[in-house]
Amino acid sequence: MALEGKHSFGSIGETRVSFVEKKADAARRDFLKALLEHNGFEVVLEEEKRKTEEEPQLYTVAVTDMLFNPATYIFERRLRTPDGRRVTQDYWLQKTEETRPQYWSRTH
Repeated sequence: MALEGKHSFGSIGETRVSFVEKKADAARRDFLKALLEHNGFEVVLEEEKRKTEEEPQLYTVAVTDMLFNPATYIFERRLRTPDGRRVTQDYWLQKTEETRPQYWSRTH
């Protein structure tokens, strides 16, 4: 679930995509899908292959916008939450619901 600067793209089926996150669990998949669709992206999901039925199902989350890079969109503050606040790195990583204007911590 790390936020990487590398822009990763490829195909899911016949659709060219920019990968948002691989090996996401169902809750993470749902969070990303809702957030990205709210921001106007067409989301493409793919189930990861499991070695056994006992393993949890994981997913690949991608968008059809070939220019989408999560790190760029987050640090340029181009994504919005459903209630209109700007998405921060910690919000994206689901560490907090806080979305103050900075992505760094201030200590004074």
